[in-house]
Amino acid sequence: MKNSTMPMKQTKTMLRFVFSLAILLVFRLQFAQAQTPNQNIPYSFQFYQKLNNSVYDVNSRFHSSIKGYYGDDSLLNNQFKSLMQLGVDTLNKKSWVRRKLTDEHLINFTGDDFVVYADFLPDFQIGREFDENKTTWKNTRGFQIGGNVGEKFSFYANAYENQGVFANYVTNFINTNQVVPSEMTGKLGNVTKDWSYATALLSFTPNKHLNLALGYDKNFIGDGYRSMLLSDVAANYSFLRLRATLGNVQYQTIFAYMLDPGAEKLTTDRRLGDRGKWMAAHYLDWNITKRFSAGFFQAVTWADAEVEGKRGFDFNYAHPFIFLRSVEGANTTSPDKMRLGVNLKYEVLDKTTLYGEFMFDEFTAREVFSNRGYWANKFAMQIGFRGSDLFKVQNLNYLAEFNTAKPYTYAHFDRVSNYGAMNQPLAHPFGANFREFVGLLNYSYKRFDLQGQMIYANYGQDPAGLNYGKNIFLSYETRVQDYGNFIGQGIKTNLFFTEAKVSYLINPKYNLRAELGGVYRRESSAAAIQNTALVTIGIRSTFRNLYQDF
Repeated sequence: MKNSTMPMKQTKTMLRFVFSLAILLVFRLQFAQAQTPNQNIPYSFQFYQKLNNSVYDVNSRFHSSIKGYYGDDSLLNNQFKSLMQLGVDTLNKKSWVRRKLTDEHLINFTGDDFVVYADFLPDFQIGREFDENKTTWKNTRGFQIGGNVGEKFSFYANAYENQGVFANYVTNFINTNQVVPSEMTGKLGNVTKDWSYATALLSFTPNKHLNLALGYDKNFIGDGYRSMLLSDVAANYSFLRLRATLGNVQYQTIFAYMLDPGAEKLTTDRRLGDRGKWMAAHYLDWNITKRFSAGFFQAVTWADAEVEGKRGFDFNYAHPFIFLRSVEGANTTSPDKMRLGVNLKYEVLDKTTLYGEFMFDEFTAREVFSNRGYWANKFAMQIGFRGSDLFKVQNLNYLAEFNTAKPYTYAHFDRVSNYGAMNQPLAHPFGANFREFVGLLNYSYKRFDLQGQMIYANYGQDPAGLNYGKNIFLSYETRVQDYGNFIGQGIKTNLFFTEAKVSYLINPKYNLRAELGGVYRRESSAAAIQNTALVTIGIRSTFRNLYQDF
């Protein structure tokens, strides 16, 4: 890696061999999949776990780690249609108002070769936060529009206008980072926060093996609840995405442009806006057997402009099948940051899957086994298992997961080329220098959904003016020490978070639901203790992940 203190010739040779072998297999395998579909399902863990029986089927060889999925995928189509018709009784005649409320899109046009739909998306919540004895609320008005033209082109867009008052720990996060978690920045200086949020995606399938997507959205790679490679924690960003499916191999390339409003401005001219960064990310997923799959990940980030001048998109990274490390390494003074990773999945039983990720940011070969806590030996790791029909109870899904990242992982000497966007990480919401255990249970019965979640984490926070490696937006050149680094260094902090939700699905077409939820959170350290006890009730809609479990 650039900035490593020793060359890694053996490592680079091994990685090149692995990627070369995988790419070669793309062109040698039989074309087992009928076509690459194009109707994207917006990613939501709450909804996607309902697809477990199809996704983690030992006979399907589904590429589960590349999200979002497609509703017209032949392996998902029947189950997806069933979920979209959940509780809909087509035999009973209902009034127009009743159909629009419980069964149908608000607007729906269907022709010989096109479908267009549109919906109003409310997210109205009110709650009580007992520690500060205050009322929390959220007032979101949104809409979505989507559809397809023929079999090769689909489109989707949504937009939201929001105001809200949050629980204590979320308010602290917003005030510190000047962004609403998983959403956008806005007018956030007052107690009542005001912001907007939008998503758009155009999808085109020119032939049965290739899909192209132009989006302002997020991406997710992995089989877990979290991802140490690329997650949907941060705000939306612009990207061009290519997916190629040949037999048991699926290959994805993402070229993305992101904003970093927290970065130091290069000029006082506000017309130039926030500073930006680019990312090129490649991921190859290979279903080696019916039960075992392996994915190989590489991503490079670089600043759009520096003090020395404008750089823009680097066309050296434009080739979708290039080895990014080789290109980055060819520039002897490269300011870019490369990361490499692997995702593994093994379906232990018909309905139980073991999965894991390993991402290494940088290391020095002679220090790997020295046990001296060298700062540049930076990596992140995940291991977990998930399954469905626990205790033979249909639709009872579960997940247990461990995540960790060493200090200074995902950071860079220049924050604009770190692994983050819109003041939030592109991988795990905790950044680095942490350990986390996650447990999740989901149960669906007809239109009722129940979810329970527990998180225990320990991490080291940074004292004022010191960098112990948790905040990935700090330059690692400001590190406290070169040796003696360990996970949890700094202000040792423990986090316990638990949440329970019960909801009733009103309309499956856009996930309109009545929801009751409760959160208990305790963050404790030698410096401070913060407790949160929160109860909320509301009418919610849409398929999207908005993370507040941190």
